[in-house]
Amino acid sequence: RATTDAELRQALLEVTPKVISTAVDELLIVEQGRQLGYQLSDEQFQDLLNGIKEENNFATDEEFQQALMQAEGMTMDELRNVMERQMLINQVQQVEILRKVTLTDSEAREHYNNNLDDFTEPETVTMREILIRVPESVGGVSVVADESAKREAEEARQRIFAGEDFALVAVAVSDAASKANGGLIGPLDLAFVNDTVQAVLATMEVDEVAPPVRTPAGYHVFQLVARTEPTPRPFEEVRDTIGNSVFSERRVKEYLSYLDRLREEADIDWKDDLLKQAFESYEPHRAQDIITGGQ
Repeated sequence: RATTDAELRQALLEVTPKVISTAVDELLIVEQGRQLGYQLSDEQFQDLLNGIKEENNFATDEEFQQALMQAEGMTMDELRNVMERQMLINQVQQVEILRKVTLTDSEAREHYNNNLDDFTEPETVTMREILIRVPESVGGVSVVADESAKREAEEARQRIFAGEDFALVAVAVSDAASKANGGLIGPLDLAFVNDTVQAVLATMEVDEVAPPVRTPAGYHVFQLVARTEPTPRPFEEVRDTIGNSVFSERRVKEYLSYLDRLREEADIDWKDDLLKQAFESYEPHRAQDIITGGQ
């Protein structure tokens, strides 16, 4: 947000190259639409007006014209020019570009096979935990406190082996927030589990209770409740997602190719050298900005 003349000039210098480049592309598309014979007929224009009037509850053309001038500073002729311009752009894009962009089922399946990791649900684990927290003193964690916590964790584990329910033991002795849920956590994406816990879980079978493991918080006792392997989502389930993604990518590339062809065929006569320089300065960035949508 420019607050001084200098800031405003700088902002204009930064935005002008893209604005000029985009304006040239739109002019070329509009001119191409006219050469192809597209136009906004009186009937089409009137239908558009009727829709706008009905949507905004304008009873008469005069009422609409007055509101148009007050809100947009436009006459009816200027509004028609704007609408026709947009119609020509849309028509050229629809007929000259989109009709050339296709995606067959075999191409979609090939994309699926080549990018299977993108459509694979990650490995997950569901587990129960008991945490015996190791308190810290001024000088750090004492050996006595560490051994005491480890012993308490092992005692909790032995209670489970003796037949007590893990969830009930967790509620009774755990210092973790999960005790309110009987120690149950998950399913968790295994990639987000810390390395120490991952290493323990990797060796466990379902329902197994592991020996206490030391973490920064204290001693944990884990029980593996369930594990899911990485599973690709069925092709039929992601077919539409692939179609939208690949079709959009191809549409943008075809659009860029079409614009490049129009530029090569056009005879552009610049009346202002500074604007020409601004236009040319944007060229190194233009293709990437169109592909990424200016992100």
